[in-house]
Amino acid sequence: MIRSTTLAWRGPHDDPRMEIAHVTLDGTGLRATGTQIGAVYELRYELAPGLLHVSIVGGPRRSVRLGGADFFDLGFSPLFNSLPVLRDGLLRPSEARDYTMLWVSVPELAVERSAQRYEPLGANRIRFTAGAFGAELVFDDDGFVLDYPGLATRLPPVTPAAT
Repeated sequence: MIRSTTLAWRGPHDDPRMEIAHVTLDGTGLRATGTQIGAVYELRYELAPGLLHVSIVGGPRRSVRLGGADFFDLGFSPLFNSLPVLRDGLLRPSEARDYTMLWVSVPELAVERSAQRYEPLGANRIRFTAGAFGAELVFDDDGFVLDYPGLATRLPPVTPAAT
């Protein structure tokens, strides 16, 4: 079954950041196109299984293959924290899982490996850690981030007005 949705997040009130992602889930995984806007950059990405294209408008572009890593992680993007949750069903009671991510910094687009841990806490909450950093993320029932404290909160869907 193919399912498509559009998701949008905004940063904290004192941080001018937004992201919109057009997501498709099918039998081969998650595909997405998105735009992230920060105070001094506009980033566009295209995610397909095993491949991430990312570019800064008027700046660098990069294509990254997953290789031996588990998932991609794009700086400032809550969508990418949903990838292990969706694939591995981490909203169900389970043990903590360790992953190797290919982390893409923003706006530099530098790529490095990142050891990350996802610990299911119940009630659609997951403790996410990467090195000394940790946060308790809240997900919707479908496995997409609703709240990433200090980074982004998902905006409610907008229903088009009748014409």
